[in-house]
Amino acid sequence: MTIGELVKRHLVDTRPLGVPEYRRIWLGQAVSQLGVGVTVVAVGQQVWELTHSSFWVGLLGMANLIPLIVFGLWGGAVADAVDRRKLLIVGSFIAWSATLLILVQALLDLRNLFLIFAAVAVNSTGFAITGPTRGAIIPRILEPELVPSANALNSLVYSMGAVAGPMIGAVVMASVGFGGAYAVDALLFTGSLYAALKLPSLPPLGEVTRPGARAVVEGLSFILRSPVLLMSFVVDIIAMMFALPRALFPELTAERFGGSMIALGWMTSAMAIGSVVGALFSGWVGRVSRQGVALVVVIAVWGVAVAAAGFAHDLWLVVVFMAVGGLADVISSVWRQSILQLYAPDEMRGRLQGAFMVVVAGGPRLGDLRAGATATVFGLTGAWVGGGIACAVAVLIVGLSVAGFRNYRAR
Repeated sequence: MTIGELVKRHLVDTRPLGVPEYRRIWLGQAVSQLGVGVTVVAVGQQVWELTHSSFWVGLLGMANLIPLIVFGLWGGAVADAVDRRKLLIVGSFIAWSATLLILVQALLDLRNLFLIFAAVAVNSTGFAITGPTRGAIIPRILEPELVPSANALNSLVYSMGAVAGPMIGAVVMASVGFGGAYAVDALLFTGSLYAALKLPSLPPLGEVTRPGARAVVEGLSFILRSPVLLMSFVVDIIAMMFALPRALFPELTAERFGGSMIALGWMTSAMAIGSVVGALFSGWVGRVSRQGVALVVVIAVWGVAVAAAGFAHDLWLVVVFMAVGGLADVISSVWRQSILQLYAPDEMRGRLQGAFMVVVAGGPRLGDLRAGATATVFGLTGAWVGGGIACAVAVLIVGLSVAGFRNYRAR
């Protein structure tokens, strides 16, 4: 095998982009995720400047988490009962309205902490609706064999936004302040709106269950009866709740790097840099069959990499170790999403995607809260390094203890 053939074999599979509906979704996300990355770094820094407390920065996670749990599970149930295109449009407009609200508070210099938290909660509500809906749409518009490749492409575009967005946000904040940063997000979000508007009608297939508590319980019961699905959720919660150090970035910037916005941008982007590399060279991921064991291994690598970054006092080392963690994390996300999408019948995909989204998006918020709270007790280094080590140990013990997950082979 030549070097060119070897590289091609491992590069990300771009065949899903040949499907117009998916291509528009992907391009819309590519544009809007830049704005999301800008806001992520801006809102954390704004709360830090108002409070000078990592605990309050960590509480942003709770402002995100509560709507994610409530509306994520409900939104997934609705996605199984209505036209998914219409639901995606509604959720997108809710998220966009929150972006406009946080922009207005910055332009008026209201400096109101609770208004910021309210805007974050509304944005999370919109995301809780669009996330599971978009995830349930993908298996409808693509052939099954293209689904893992589509998930790798999704991870790539999210990661690229998470790399460029915070760097753009750091530059914009340093030059024109928070208002300019939020304005970038409000403008770029229109890409996601356009993609939703251009989708064809996607009415429900199969038996329709009326949205409500019963439908949500049916989805959760399906997960609980499936050890592989359940453990894929558990190991992700371990990874994010124990090890994610995001809420500590402003404090680390202030303590070790003189409060430099550029340093904050690099730290916020570091994990996504590794994710971009991992997604670009993800061609091999679909050929791994022992995905249960593989998930445990890559999450343990993530925990060790985070712990190593917490010991580093040079910015470039922090960036390198967090990038290694990001590479491990993106491979994990492709496997977990593909397992879920191909495991579920279409009439339950929305509900299972809702539960998945609650875990994927809610885990980091719990991680933010854990990081901020433990930093007040154990200090910055103790919270950062201890979380990474705890993640690696816990995932090896828990992940390898369940035989069904340990022995799982991809279909």
